[in-house]
Amino acid sequence: MDPENDEKEERGEHTVRDKLSGFGQKVIGEIETVGGILTGDPATRAEGEYNIEVGELREDIAEDLERSHPEDVDKEPKNDERS
Repeated sequence: MDPENDEKEERGEHTVRDKLSGFGQKVIGEIETVGGILTGDPATRAEGEYNIEVGELREDIAEDLERSHPEDVDKEPKNDERS
């Protein structure tokens, strides 16, 4: 058992969950938007548009986290090593 490998798997599962969560929120937002249009309810339509934007942001954040490398954080110089 390699703790480093377990950490990478956990991080990968976390980003997949975040992406799916963002996608789900976008789908709900689309449904709310259509429902608001069909019923003529501007509040429901606006809430749907808001959920779409939040879903897109969640997906973007998940992609950014996936690209970042936590190993790089450990390599930052400590206070006594900085010049």
